[in-house]
Amino acid sequence: MSKQNGGIIGPNNIPTGAFGSASGVWKLSDAINYKRQGTWPVVLNNFQIDNSCRFNDGSSDYLSKTFSSASSSNTTFTVSTWVKRSKLGANQDVVSAYQSSSGKQTDLIRFGSGDDLEFYAHTTNSSGNADIQTNRVFRDVGAWYHIVVRVDTTQGTASNRVRIYVNGVQETSFSTSNYMNQNGTIVWGLGSGVVHTIGAVGTSNYFGGYVAETVYLDNQSLDASSFGEFDSQTGIWVPKIVTGLTFGTNGFYQNYSNASALGEDFSGEDNDFTVNNLTSIDQSIDSCTNNFANLNALSKGSNIALSNGNLSASNGNTDNSVLGNMAFANGKWYWEAKCTGATTYATIGITLASVDGSVHSAVDAGRVVYSNTGYIYREGLSGQGNVSPVATFTTNDIVGIAFNAQNGSVAFYKNGNLINTTVDSQLLYTNNQYINAAGLNQGSFDFNFGSPTYAISSGNVDSSGLGNFEYPVPEGFYSLCTKNLNLIG
Repeated sequence: MSKQNGGIIGPNNIPTGAFGSASGVWKLSDAINYKRQGTWPVVLNNFQIDNSCRFNDGSSDYLSKTFSSASSSNTTFTVSTWVKRSKLGANQDVVSAYQSSSGKQTDLIRFGSGDDLEFYAHTTNSSGNADIQTNRVFRDVGAWYHIVVRVDTTQGTASNRVRIYVNGVQETSFSTSNYMNQNGTIVWGLGSGVVHTIGAVGTSNYFGGYVAETVYLDNQSLDASSFGEFDSQTGIWVPKIVTGLTFGTNGFYQNYSNASALGEDFSGEDNDFTVNNLTSIDQSIDSCTNNFANLNALSKGSNIALSNGNLSASNGNTDNSVLGNMAFANGKWYWEAKCTGATTYATIGITLASVDGSVHSAVDAGRVVYSNTGYIYREGLSGQGNVSPVATFTTNDIVGIAFNAQNGSVAFYKNGNLINTTVDSQLLYTNNQYINAAGLNQGSFDFNFGSPTYAISSGNVDSSGLGNFEYPVPEGFYSLCTKNLNLIG
């Protein structure tokens, strides 16, 4: 059976196509179409998840905990976590348990190389290993997914021994569905001597992306409704306050709210995790309740390498471009990008959202960009030529971009100083959708749409009090995130 991109289960009051592959969760690529209707779905649930942990698979980032005591149960548990992917096409473990002393037995929840979702578990009493892989694939790198895996091997019906939920909906279509025998004991429940990891399995298959509110219940088998709910007005699957749960001896609740100790456990069981190759800057305000823009791994040139949650972009020596994943047709928007490497013909700015980011020349149509050579390129705009060199930028310089869709202006800043403002009536064309873009020959950028990957020395927020920027945000401008898109409308 061929695997399908995840379909949506949405409410009757939302227009068809308003949601995407992350069922019940707003999909940013579909937002372009919905915004043309002049509205944006507003989530009325007030519970907020303020932080996530950003994992960079290329830096061997993970959290780990080796338990010294036995679990409350070795047959029953629940894992709940929110994830936003940044890398596709590789085995990436989100949450796992690993016992190296016993034949390297492993239990894991991961995205496979085909971008399916997989649960695998070794049994410790010859009860048959579990291997369950979804037909549905999860390739939306702009969406948050809520994953719940509940295990209860005491169940008489095999399919009830492992149940998987994504965004509140139970998965029922699998390419592989092998269940352990009844009363099978698994590594996850052994506790003593078992290494539990978030963002890897052992020291391999590192996850690339964001992880928020990770919960492990030892000796509880609960469905997704214990952790989330469908918003009554929008039908969007949203988190709810985790209350009244029994975590058990080896249970934990990671909310990533302590930047200096990202592995701190808030369950009350004191099961803190060890931080491996993560720093305070890996705490992100990008979360399932306020989704920030990043770079689109599906709209870039083949030579562009993305990292750090798709906020860092680098290139070798071939002209390539990359686009963002959050489009806008109105409002005032601000973002920054730090030059992190020597550049040759590197540009940054905006372009039409309709262009193909994988083709460098396509970005030239209807773009306004600032080059490291000092030029402002205004290609594809009637009556507008390029601006002669104004100020070059190089490694460690921070470029600010302020786009005002209300008057068709684009302002560029270098290290907080205004360099140039371009105003053109073409930027006011009806139904135009714009998106942040970068073109690179040689060099690299770290983008900051409000949740930076680099240290901020001063700290500045946007006009709604959101984001974290190095330089003051122009008055009336906003960071690119779903809360602000709700606000602007």
